[in-house]
Amino acid sequence: MGLRALVAPQQFKGTLTARAAAEAISRGLTAALPDCEIDLAPLADGGLGTVDALMLARENGEERTTEVHGPLGSVLRARWGLFPAEETGTQSAVLETAAASGLLLVPPEQRSILDSTTRGTGELIRAALDAGCTVINLGLGDSATCDGGVGAVTALGARFLDAKGQPLPPGPRHLEKLERIDLTGLDPRLKEVQLQLLTDVLNPLLGELGTARIYAPQKGADEGDVEHLEGALQHLARVVQQTTGHDLRSAQGAGAAGGLAFGLTALCGAKMARGFDVVSEAMGLFQRIGEADVVITGEGQLDVQTTFAKGPFSLGRLARMQKKRVIVFAGQVSNVTASVTREAFDEVIQVGPPGCVPAAGEAGDLLAEAVRAWAAGRRRNTTEMKKP
Repeated sequence: MGLRALVAPQQFKGTLTARAAAEAISRGLTAALPDCEIDLAPLADGGLGTVDALMLARENGEERTTEVHGPLGSVLRARWGLFPAEETGTQSAVLETAAASGLLLVPPEQRSILDSTTRGTGELIRAALDAGCTVINLGLGDSATCDGGVGAVTALGARFLDAKGQPLPPGPRHLEKLERIDLTGLDPRLKEVQLQLLTDVLNPLLGELGTARIYAPQKGADEGDVEHLEGALQHLARVVQQTTGHDLRSAQGAGAAGGLAFGLTALCGAKMARGFDVVSEAMGLFQRIGEADVVITGEGQLDVQTTFAKGPFSLGRLARMQKKRVIVFAGQVSNVTASVTREAFDEVIQVGPPGCVPAAGEAGDLLAEAVRAWAAGRRRNTTEMKKP
């Protein structure tokens, strides 16, 4: 009997979707091991690809698109998934922050984190409410924003006012002028809906591990921007506490999507859940791991953030619980020690040369070739691959 492989990569950000990465890995495996049995399971953990993963897992999904405002206000159409009520009697939706407020929606030369807003994500939530959904799963990963969720909550009817009672302009640049939050116009349907936030990180809103210091630099922020954002979010948290009586500044995961998790939880009654847990359960991943000899995953950048509840690391730990061998292919590997990776992976393989980000059209071929070379090197002893 040939090797049985579960192929479950996450997106290689900016170059390959999770599905495209899975197909590239499959090509490489088949080229070296023609009799290999392959189970494709494109992975997501709340970031880009979450809609695709859950739509694939639940066959009754309907793809929808909604016109929304992107991070800097341009109009775009965002994809989401609707699941009609069947045996449960509950109509549900899966949305992605990445589709409406995502980093990849803004060209690098145009990125301005102090002006970016989550307004479009709020508009997506409103579209799901308009469709009659009473359960909404919102993936929070891969955002371009750090506005504490103010844009999304504004789109849902709240008002963020300055000392003169005037609404603040969009974006976190003006958050330190916030004086009062008016929730009287907040969409009343939010009280009846189960809004679940699928987080891919565990960071709090503020501090050294907070959203501004850890993630804003990846979104184009310089040192001055980071300090401005930290102060703005601290002020927002104080006004939110005065308004609601809730202090969520240190809540685990509140810093997801530039604090979008904080705003939706504190002001809209949302609940947080680990994105990987929700997606893996829908995909039946634990059982599929058990049926495999080897688990192959991957992502674009394997670094210390991979260990912050990211999909490949969570998958690796889950597979190791079942004593499966786990291989991860990464576009780049940096700032992570072997002792950390050993917690989830048996082998870490870098696909490209150090510091090199391939063009989107080349990435699939590079990944397939790296997998082929790895599998060919072990072709004579596939038993080795079946053991941790």
